[in-house]
Amino acid sequence: MSFLTRAMTGSVLYMTNNCYCKLTQNCAQVKFHRKNFSKTFIENEWWCSARFMCSGAPEPTNKTGSYVVYDKLIAQRRAEAQRSIVIQVLSYNSCADVYTYCSQFGSINKIFHYSINSGGEKQNLVLIEFEEKQHVDAIMSSSTHVNYEQAIPTNTSLLWFRNLVHSKTKVKNVPPEQIKLTKNSIKTADSGEITKKLLCSESISDQILTLYNTIKLNDAGTRLRFHTAYQIEHCFSNLFPNIAVLPFGSSVNGFGKQGCDLDLCLVLDENSMEKPTSRLVFQTKSISLYDRQQVKRLMEVLAQTINLFLPGVSNVKKILEARVPIIKFDHSLCGIQCDLAVSNMTAYYMSELLYIFGETDPRVRPLTFVIRKWADSLHLINKTSPGPWISNFSLTLMVIFFLQQRNILPSINALKSKACKDDIRVADTYVDCTFLRNIEQIPKSTNTDSLEELLVDFFTYYTKFDFNTNAISLRIGKPIKKSERTPLYICNPLETNLNVSKNVSSEQLDRIMMSMQNALYHLEFHSNERNDQWGLIGLFLMNQTNFIENTRKKKLLNFKELFEKDNDVLTTS
Repeated sequence: MSFLTRAMTGSVLYMTNNCYCKLTQNCAQVKFHRKNFSKTFIENEWWCSARFMCSGAPEPTNKTGSYVVYDKLIAQRRAEAQRSIVIQVLSYNSCADVYTYCSQFGSINKIFHYSINSGGEKQNLVLIEFEEKQHVDAIMSSSTHVNYEQAIPTNTSLLWFRNLVHSKTKVKNVPPEQIKLTKNSIKTADSGEITKKLLCSESISDQILTLYNTIKLNDAGTRLRFHTAYQIEHCFSNLFPNIAVLPFGSSVNGFGKQGCDLDLCLVLDENSMEKPTSRLVFQTKSISLYDRQQVKRLMEVLAQTINLFLPGVSNVKKILEARVPIIKFDHSLCGIQCDLAVSNMTAYYMSELLYIFGETDPRVRPLTFVIRKWADSLHLINKTSPGPWISNFSLTLMVIFFLQQRNILPSINALKSKACKDDIRVADTYVDCTFLRNIEQIPKSTNTDSLEELLVDFFTYYTKFDFNTNAISLRIGKPIKKSERTPLYICNPLETNLNVSKNVSSEQLDRIMMSMQNALYHLEFHSNERNDQWGLIGLFLMNQTNFIENTRKKKLLNFKELFEKDNDVLTTS
């Protein structure tokens, strides 16, 4: 069996090598990206310097309140993933034993307990971050395989903790009170918990902040997503030493909630810059990312490899006919659903742009969360299948565009006008992704509206918006005329010729408009009624199809009753 395993491994590596040994990384289009990404990771030593690795990565959320540049944030999170391991344990009570055992290999920065349901069974796991990468290397060297006749002997930082009855290793126990362990660190709050917290809030603005802080993706959830990315990175690192698997989307831009999907972008050579003084050149094969058949063949091999060899990966599906081909899979040991694309750098920079907008003003993300929660509660969005519904991404762009009208956020053109040489980015098919990266250079907004006021104004603005003739443009920051006849036109912020809401039907837009009118009515006439449905609670419980209609019917005269009363008067007289 071991011979068969080695044969399978060799076969897949042979297929991988024949399918791609040199990815051109979108040729000249992303040379700017390579230069800046390399500069971020190498010159500033955020990624691999001994000083950084020994001191431990600082928390990405800067405690002084100063802005953390996106590339630095990503670098910090990737460094954390390299210093981390995931261990499956019997129960939560095993965590102290795991901590004690692992402490002999190096100092532990943080430890998180979490549980997931896999196949109807509850599994307990811990995520441990060490101070240095060499501590993880020591753990890996000490770990072992079992059942060699059946196991594919891959070495990953996904482990399980077994109990040895006759262990000769003497380890000094660490008192439980000294272990700063976070229990159930990725637990998602249910509707009952959320409602209880909202009822205890002082105002609608307080409710919005409470909702945001309750359901947003936390530190442990983010760490698990970067650890999942690192697993794929590590899988192909022997063939591609400079490979990078970069999370993008809501997992990293600050708009993600607990349990959100993980979007991944695979770049086979993040530092692919030619060395002009070297006389030795690698022998490679070639691939063109503009040849769809070659890309599909590449992704076939990627899907087969991670499905065969990566622990925890299951339910692998290839969606290769989409505009951007992806591989969907579940990671059962991290409890995450993943979408993997190849060199989709435009989406990566889109995440950076949303991150910048979210960091510019502290009201952006809470307001976006409550709008998306409202739409989800009224079934205006559908996460399970494509169709005529509006997406969370489109709703996020609508919130940002509204805040541009209130002079809280700048237009993308304004960000581009302030960009310097180091901000230049060009990705994929010549998509201009140049905009100011350091928001400390953006003047602070003088708008002081509360979150409640902004929520009301959001619904007011869009109930009056002329969707028949106008499109939403974040690049200009103002409504523009539609270039095509679609019910809802939201310009892609980076690929401006694309409409991100092209799928939304006229029926669904009508539902959205009616729901906004219902929401506006509720907030204006019922927001101060302190009962079990006040504020956001009632907003999320509204029936979008009959709320206003029923209210109007109560105000209409019942002519049948009037005639009956008249008849009674006539008969009695």
